[in-house]
Amino acid sequence: MNTNHFAKAEMLIRKPIGQVFQAFIDPGITTKFWFTKSSGKLEEGKRTEWTWEMYHHTISVLTKKIEVNKKIVIEWGNDDTVTTVAWTFKDLGHDETFVSIEDGGFQGDTEKLISQVRGSTEGFTLVLAGLKAYLEHHIELNLIADRFPKGLNK
Repeated sequence: MNTNHFAKAEMLIRKPIGQVFQAFIDPGITTKFWFTKSSGKLEEGKRTEWTWEMYHHTISVLTKKIEVNKKIVIEWGNDDTVTTVAWTFKDLGHDETFVSIEDGGFQGDTEKLISQVRGSTEGFTLVLAGLKAYLEHHIELNLIADRFPKGLNK
């Protein structure tokens, strides 16, 4: 990322790199631990829509770069909140993959930057924890849906 205005989350996933990489490309897998609906697989140069039905929220995603089993880069957001997300995948051997996610390009005053970085770091940490549970143990934890449950007054 070009500035220090970015969020970062990382996690070891005990599965082969190809399986971990595909979990972010193929919505048939991603919907088990992150968003609930997608207009299609990630393809370089193409636009996709991701939806979180429980929150009635859809976001536009432009896939900028795909390096198989190495890196995925997207731009996502709506209106004035577009950021760049980069996933990097490192094969540690023995069916272990280290995933790093950075989301950057946040804009605004100090309070807005802190809020965006905190929210993105929290969100991607939940995504990685959900991925780990799903791929390693075949458990859908519903972490994203349970983050903001109905009836919670914030």
